[in-house]
Amino acid sequence: MADNTLGHIEHSRRANLGISEVVGRPLKIVFLGAGSGFLQSLFPDVMNIPGADKGEMVLVDIDSERLSLAEKFCNKVVDKMGSKWKVSATTDRKKAFKNANYVINCIEVSGVQCVELDNDIPLKYGVDQCIGDTTGPGGLFKALRTVPVFLEVLKDIEKICPDAWVLNYTNPMSILCLAAARTSAAKVVGLCHSVQGASHELARWTNVPYHELKWNCAGVNHLAWFTELSHNGVDLYPALKKKVLDNHKDFEHDLVRLDLMHNFGYYCTESTGHDSEYLPYYRKRKDILEKYCRSGYSGESRFYASNWPEWRLKCDQLRRDQITGTVEVKTERSWEYASYIIQAMETNAPFVIYGNMPNNNLITNLMHDGVVEVACLVDRNGVNPIHYGKLASQCAALCDWNMRFFDLAATACIEKSKEAAAHALMLDPLTAAVCCPEEIRQMTYKLFEAEADFLQGFK
Repeated sequence: MADNTLGHIEHSRRANLGISEVVGRPLKIVFLGAGSGFLQSLFPDVMNIPGADKGEMVLVDIDSERLSLAEKFCNKVVDKMGSKWKVSATTDRKKAFKNANYVINCIEVSGVQCVELDNDIPLKYGVDQCIGDTTGPGGLFKALRTVPVFLEVLKDIEKICPDAWVLNYTNPMSILCLAAARTSAAKVVGLCHSVQGASHELARWTNVPYHELKWNCAGVNHLAWFTELSHNGVDLYPALKKKVLDNHKDFEHDLVRLDLMHNFGYYCTESTGHDSEYLPYYRKRKDILEKYCRSGYSGESRFYASNWPEWRLKCDQLRRDQITGTVEVKTERSWEYASYIIQAMETNAPFVIYGNMPNNNLITNLMHDGVVEVACLVDRNGVNPIHYGKLASQCAALCDWNMRFFDLAATACIEKSKEAAAHALMLDPLTAAVCCPEEIRQMTYKLFEAEADFLQGFK
């Protein structure tokens, strides 16, 4: 299950299974949020699909200046790769959806305007966030701004291109996918790169070639657990735990995840900065924060709020430099899942990804009406999540705690309910660790007041 590279299958066997070596039809792919940094890798990835030598990529963004940059960048990639793909751009998503086969969703809703509010108002109540875009107060209010827009997008897809698969990269992942599952018939899978990143890191740490590493992983996005880690039948965890203890200074960048591994038994998928926000343990007191958190993605306070607006500007400047030739355009295929999903569906060559999908008893001791991150088999039948079974109880408890928050957060987004939003934050592990319910309610309503221009129609 670990090796996610497309295998070499004998030509005759592929023919017998109805597997094609090439993509058999010109594709139409719509990229929503073309200003997103994800375009830098996802567009060249599509160009690298074997046999997908022609098609159309329609770029959509409400910011016409960033849309123009995206179009010029993609045409630069097409020219460099000698591709026959057509690139077009529009601010009208409904026009773009006509005859679409796939929709890649990377939208950002009011993020630059609200990122400081998402961080600084909770901080006055003692809720210290590093990233704050998938969970906690920041993740909740990003969801409250983003989910209503996403659900309108899905309504359009249901009407215009109902057979298209929606490949969602927008955060907060779990809340968006849960709201979609509850309200839409569109075919949606949530995609992250934390499983790829963490599994490659584990291969480096254990000195095992990646294709030889055997692992299994399950949980919720950013808090999925590597419950199996072995090589040639040997459990790698005992040696890894000893290595970390003996060489503690070499792992300063990942202290939260390693502390979780020692105390809960397994390594989990996201960065120390993200994971510290999903838990009640690491950000509630200054001394604990100083012990386990470091700069950047390793747990820095206010990391996203301080940097996100500048990162967007740098992304735009990078794109300008690539267009003018000042900076080289990279065309290598990344490990992001989108292009491999398209390739597997179009050629019927099975491929395993880790996706965020409705639980439906996949992980038996987590909320059955929630969303989980599990292995999924992709082929011409679509994205098919694989039954996992029972997750280790201690890991399941931490996932369940967050799923209760996601549950009410999705309700708040769908029903546009301030009360449900307050209840969601009361169940958020980090917020609950530092605030009483009345403080959480006050914080919630102050955030609604501060972001009123971006949150229309909430009751």
